[in-house]
Amino acid sequence: MKLTGKTIAILVAEGVEDLEYYVPLMRLQEEGATVLSSGLELKPVKGKNGLTIIPDATIESLISDDLAALIIPGGWAPDKLRRYPAVTNLVRQMNDANKLLGIICHGGLVAISAGIVKGHRATGSLGIKDDLVNAGATWVDQPAFRDGNQVWGRVVADIPDFCRELMAALVS
Repeated sequence: MKLTGKTIAILVAEGVEDLEYYVPLMRLQEEGATVLSSGLELKPVKGKNGLTIIPDATIESLISDDLAALIIPGGWAPDKLRRYPAVTNLVRQMNDANKLLGIICHGGLVAISAGIVKGHRATGSLGIKDDLVNAGATWVDQPAFRDGNQVWGRVVADIPDFCRELMAALVS
């Protein structure tokens, strides 16, 4: 149980990519982390593929000092989440404190809106490549990698690589 005593939040909203939420959630729990599914409200949200997620906390209630990491899954949720200052402020605070950020697929949209990608290597769904480049990131077409405190994953098929990078970063 390598992550016992660590609290990690995962951002969720309507349309979150179910697998990019559930697989990292279970992997983190498997290692003993306390994982908070965090939404805009405490009402159930439906994932992109129809699974229901019940948030444990609101994003607004999260305090970056209390978190070891923040995971931003993809799907359609990031385009909604990026519009809320509570979301972008939390992401920026985590980044400024050099805390781990796990960003996969369209999750990069939240990182872009938080202003944290400039000068970093980044990946995600090909659909956000131009957005990342225009925000000052260097596009890398790899399944997953770590750039400083940011762990990036490309798409659903790359979740195993993304989880390996997350775990390596969290236990180091």
